[in-house]
Amino acid sequence: VQLQASGGGLVQPGGSLRLSCVASGSHASVGYMAWYRQTPGKQREFVAQIAPSGQPHYAESVKGRFTISKDNAKRAVYLTMDTLKPEDTAVYYCRDNFLGYWGQGTLVTVST
Repeated sequence: VQLQASGGGLVQPGGSLRLSCVASGSHASVGYMAWYRQTPGKQREFVAQIAPSGQPHYAESVKGRFTISKDNAKRAVYLTMDTLKPEDTAVYYCRDNFLGYWGQGTLVTVST
């Protein structure tokens, strides 16, 4: 299974971005999928997860601003990030929380 993340970039505070993660491979699916993020010198932290049922779960720091969603047919999971703050700057990783696979990360920079 391979997870390909994309969509990162530079955005001003208050702006929006949408990250995508596409799963490929013979056993690829988008069951328990999640997004994590990491900044230099810090541990990778949980951002959001979506269950097979579609039920989402969010870290308190992003609740109300970020939305996780998925498209089973496209084997894709998305993270829509609104009202971005400088402290959201990080490398964002998608993960298959059922199989334990990580994507390669995409950098999000929130700055003027």
